[in-house]
Amino acid sequence: MKKIIVAAAALIKDGRIFIAKRPAHKKPALVWEFPGGKPEAGETLPQALRRELQEELHIDTEIGDFICQTTYIYDFASVEINLFYAHMSNPKATIIDNEHIDTKWVLPSELDNYEFAAADINLLPTIKTLSFKKQIGIRSNKKASSDREAF
Repeated sequence: MKKIIVAAAALIKDGRIFIAKRPAHKKPALVWEFPGGKPEAGETLPQALRRELQEELHIDTEIGDFICQTTYIYDFASVEINLFYAHMSNPKATIIDNEHIDTKWVLPSELDNYEFAAADINLLPTIKTLSFKKQIGIRSNKKASSDREAF
């Protein structure tokens, strides 16, 4: 079975988390997710996440600490999601999404109101326990083990 490794963002701003709805032509279709994507050859997961957020949302971000990892087996692939804290380098920047059909900033208590991709559902219990009041977990100069693993 094909294995897909993904870096995803817990993109936090003003006590809310950013979610995006997948288009109909992408599997899984028409469900909500946390933005991110697959690493390219030679990229670490944080590098891939920063690039994907720039390409998909047109924002510069600071990628923070690793939060958690989950794997879900779809009929088309095994998807491993690696979730990291993230925040916009310029909090006043406007997100211009060219990948999703809808986006929202939601409170943690509102997450259950959205139909998430099955792989992302496994992240919800952890995300609901995160602190959204302040920017925490933003990486210092230390390197996490996932930083050393290039793809």
